[in-house]
Amino acid sequence: MHNYHFPSQTAIYHGKVRDVYTIQQNWLVMLASDRISAFDVILPKPIPYKGQVLNQIAAIMLEATNDICPNWLVAVPSPTVSIGKKCIPFKIEMVVRGNLVGHAWRTYQTGARKLCGVSLAEGLKENDFFPTPIITPSTKADAGHDEDISKEEILKQGLATASDWAILEKYALALFQRGKEIALKQGLILADTKYEFGKIGETIFLMDEVHTPDSSRYFYSEGFETRQQSGEKQKQLSKEFVREWLIANNFMGKEGQTVPEMTDEWINTISKRYIELFEKVSGKNFVPETISELEIEKAVTESLKKLNVI
Repeated sequence: MHNYHFPSQTAIYHGKVRDVYTIQQNWLVMLASDRISAFDVILPKPIPYKGQVLNQIAAIMLEATNDICPNWLVAVPSPTVSIGKKCIPFKIEMVVRGNLVGHAWRTYQTGARKLCGVSLAEGLKENDFFPTPIITPSTKADAGHDEDISKEEILKQGLATASDWAILEKYALALFQRGKEIALKQGLILADTKYEFGKIGETIFLMDEVHTPDSSRYFYSEGFETRQQSGEKQKQLSKEFVREWLIANNFMGKEGQTVPEMTDEWINTISKRYIELFEKVSGKNFVPETISELEIEKAVTESLKKLNVI
């Protein structure tokens, strides 16, 4: 993990997979690392080009949705770096689900028919479409696991006002709809994703990454219905295959469990899957770039000067 020193830097935060530098008080420099996390645990070895994949998909998707709502991004000076406005974040993640998959399916399998206060119909199979997309928020934990929360609880705890919630809900569903349209053009189904929002003054901004493999799950649309009818596993592009590998090796981030060994071959496989997802989601060829720390510092400094931040 590298600590950069950018001009006018006032704070550093090392997240699970990203390092965030505050410039003065109202700008952020976000570096997408090659670290990978699952079950809220950072796995011991980095994945080549993962940071570049995440940063570049996020930039493409933020650009493709900026007519729906304002977002934080201002510049992408380097393949793994984004610069944007610092917002005061809502302490919630807006998780939007179009299909019964992942955490929602695991909950459904226990017999629960409510998720985050949203009622789920009887008789659904894994990966089935919901009649309309649903919002199942989670709390944004500073440490440990994020927890499911209902709209009622969010309002009761004061995590958002009723008027802010109405905007968050509207933005999240509109962004998901756009994400689905973009995905479908590429032969994919956006099954679920999460959005994070913050405020500057009274304006709500979309923050963080959008429609990336770390924040979203994609299925291949070709053959989807046939696979559903025959009870076959769906082909998906997401980080889920890493979670499945961990589960198969008895690791779910619980106390006393050990992360299984990550061989070079397995790391290479994960890297290829991330690159495949970039190309599939964006429709562009991936050009791997290795940028030195010195070049990153230079590119960020020049960009901050251009933006009149320093």
